[in-house]
Amino acid sequence: MEYELGVFFRRLRTLGATIARQVHPGLEPGGYALLVRLDEVGEARSSDLACYFNIGKPTASRQLRSLEDLGLIAREPDPADGRAQLLRLTAEGRERLERVRDGRQAQMRRLLGAWGADEVRTLARMLGRLNSLSEELAAASPSAHRGPAPEIPGSREARQP
Repeated sequence: MEYELGVFFRRLRTLGATIARQVHPGLEPGGYALLVRLDEVGEARSSDLACYFNIGKPTASRQLRSLEDLGLIAREPDPADGRAQLLRLTAEGRERLERVRDGRQAQMRRLLGAWGADEVRTLARMLGRLNSLSEELAAASPSAHRGPAPEIPGSREARQP
């Protein structure tokens, strides 16, 4: 099992880099994840994104600045706190992300086309369980010093009971 997970994770890293380049040739894989998260939540502070991904604020700031320079995100003042800024996808960022996401979903449908609907549902359920376990492992890790990810209004987590 360790071998298969290792192969799977290596392929995911490669796929992540490929997908990022499809969104924009100058986009890093970590930037793609930030775009996806902003699409999920609508808008967020950079500190919330850093906490969600368990990365340092300087790392998040560098990646977000790159996204802004590429025209994929924009900053605006946070109406709740004039000192803070909210980040959101630009129209171009959303269009590029949706185009790549549509292509990736079509590719997954082709890959899993021979699977039965029950097998696909089982895979989705088991991946959900694996993700939950990995969250528990990350929270128990000594390096998980930044605390749990904040609940961002409008996020998928906030919508689930």
